[in-house]
Amino acid sequence: MNTAAPLQKSERMMWIDAARGFAILGIFVVNIGAFSAPYFLYGGEMGAWPSAIDQFTEAFIDIFFQASFYTLFSLLFGFGLHILKERLLEKHIAVNPFLFRRLMILIGFGLVHAFLIWHGDILLSYGIVGLCLMAFMFRGNQTILLWGMCMLGISVCLYTVMLYNVRDFLGNSNMTGISSAKASYASHDLSVILGQNMNDWLYSNGLFSYLLMGTTLLPLFLFGMYLARKRWLHHPAEHRRKLLTGWVISLILFIGLKAGPYLYGNPEWFSYAQDNLGGTASALFYLFSITLIGQSQLGQKVLKLFSYVGRMSLSNYILQSVICFVLFYGIGFGLYGSVRPIATVGIVIIVYSLQIVLSRWWLVRFRYGPLEWVWRSLTYKKRQPLREKG
Repeated sequence: MNTAAPLQKSERMMWIDAARGFAILGIFVVNIGAFSAPYFLYGGEMGAWPSAIDQFTEAFIDIFFQASFYTLFSLLFGFGLHILKERLLEKHIAVNPFLFRRLMILIGFGLVHAFLIWHGDILLSYGIVGLCLMAFMFRGNQTILLWGMCMLGISVCLYTVMLYNVRDFLGNSNMTGISSAKASYASHDLSVILGQNMNDWLYSNGLFSYLLMGTTLLPLFLFGMYLARKRWLHHPAEHRRKLLTGWVISLILFIGLKAGPYLYGNPEWFSYAQDNLGGTASALFYLFSITLIGQSQLGQKVLKLFSYVGRMSLSNYILQSVICFVLFYGIGFGLYGSVRPIATVGIVIIVYSLQIVLSRWWLVRFRYGPLEWVWRSLTYKKRQPLREKG
């Protein structure tokens, strides 16, 4: 009987693992700001951090990190699902039931992460929107590309027009939300912290927000699946010209849409287009850059460090949240609301460096990260071997 099996080391593309690791770094840079203070969710960051260095840090993160790395990870998510589909077809295994089980397990991880650790979880959204991706698994290349472009384009255009029409009402901070978050997350009572976490999740998630999420995440999954089908990232040497062309185009769009708005005051009404069109362009730029860098010996040595984190991306993503939970909430060190943006960057550098060391140590001894092993074992309905041989 044919049975599905996870990718072996020899079958992995190191630059894809490195791109996942780089995405985990970028996600952490953005997430720690939302984890450490209420301003990302409720506004008011300009008044809270008035110093020039903090203002520069916020702008730098907005241009080069905000909406660039969950988008990169989304591209890789669609890419990875298509690779898995190919392996299932090779073994004559029904694709949709297998992917459904895998995504439902991811939804389970997301529920735990979203409601017991942090309201800013992305795994739940990935699992739910990923179920919609199954409808496109056997559609043609042009179909998935057209659907992705239309969904993203129409969503961005309509919502940006709406934001422009109410532009005079944008940018106000929610002082009640800020006060409540500061008081609750400073509490030593776990139930109070989790209650506030639930309130924050409900504040930022709803039917309309999930509709918007679907029209932005699903296109990214489709674009990633398209790249996997074209195999440009599988064989970079053969497709170098295409990758370089994509690199130049994505760079121009990245700078124009992400940095360009700062030339005219970075208006709030343009933020949705800036994040979703500019974020998609920047994600593609980073992906093409990493793939091209990974074709040189020096580039491979540098990217190898990121690949350790990328091979354990789920475990490292959750670990970052656990560390932030301990650092910022009252049940731990209670730093919520008191750590400046420039200081959070320092925390990211320290924690991520430790994650590289820990991930390398773990992968020398084990085949998968701990949560990856759980996910794989449940998906394949069989306990996967964990320890490396020999």
